[in-house]
Amino acid sequence: MSLNPAHLRTLHEISRLGSFSRAAEALRLSQPAVSLHVRQLEQALGTRLLERVGRRAEPTRAGALLLEHAGRALEALDAAAASVHALRGVVAGRVRVGTGATASIYLLPQILRRLRARYPEVELVIVTGNTTEIAKAVAENALDLGVVTLPVRPHQLLVAPFYTDRLVGITPRNWTWRRRSRSRGRRRALTPADLAAEPLILYERGGTIRQIIESWFKRGRVTPRVSMELGNGEAIKELVSAGLGPSITSWASVRAEARSKALRVFPLSPPLSRRLGIIRRRDKPETPALWALLRALARGTGGRRRVS
Repeated sequence: MSLNPAHLRTLHEISRLGSFSRAAEALRLSQPAVSLHVRQLEQALGTRLLERVGRRAEPTRAGALLLEHAGRALEALDAAAASVHALRGVVAGRVRVGTGATASIYLLPQILRRLRARYPEVELVIVTGNTTEIAKAVAENALDLGVVTLPVRPHQLLVAPFYTDRLVGITPRNWTWRRRSRSRGRRRALTPADLAAEPLILYERGGTIRQIIESWFKRGRVTPRVSMELGNGEAIKELVSAGLGPSITSWASVRAEARSKALRVFPLSPPLSRRLGIIRRRDKPETPALWALLRALARGTGGRRRVS
């Protein structure tokens, strides 16, 4: 019995995205065509491969087993095609990248634009999530590469530095401090004690950036008063701008607001930063497309390894 690689790729995309419609969009197929691929696979194997879990389409036990083997087969096919392209001097192939919101919005677009201009045959699939999710997906080979906040735990991953992202305090333009004197308030860096007394708007618990911020307060021997927790940096900026409280966020994400004076931006004392790194499996073959992306990311740092 032979299985159609196109059908296997469809199953893989549905499993990755959790949706027939999203898989159809990613594969540039109609939704009926995606459904037909799955139906033909199930008929060939005589068992169900997908099931509904809430609003997501998840692989059954048989589907997960098939995908475990099919993933390696599809990767081998992609590598073979990339090698043939390389013989012709063409860098081509698909690279699946996972990253967080800050990197995907503020750090990567220009790097990826230059990569696409130089290597138009390279296909990029970008997935966003938190560090734990991305590291797990890279370790399981569901993603080829991740740009995440360090540290990461899985020992089978290679880690290379990417950026040092400075964190800053942000407030509404006319924020009235509870304990911070006005005479010292305009230029002096914010301390943990300054911010602990305020109704803070922070990233949600569980994320690496929140852990870094909490460690900063702990070193300052104060407990912050957190009034709101969100998973989206853009939403945090909107709430701060609305006058609901200060926050701590990435300098990269507020450079425009600092220039326009839509928000007040303060350095932190002691300084606080997070390290962003590039992660991939140790046994990951370096295809021409992956090589091109790694070089683009290295050049994108401008030799500085720092966002400032």
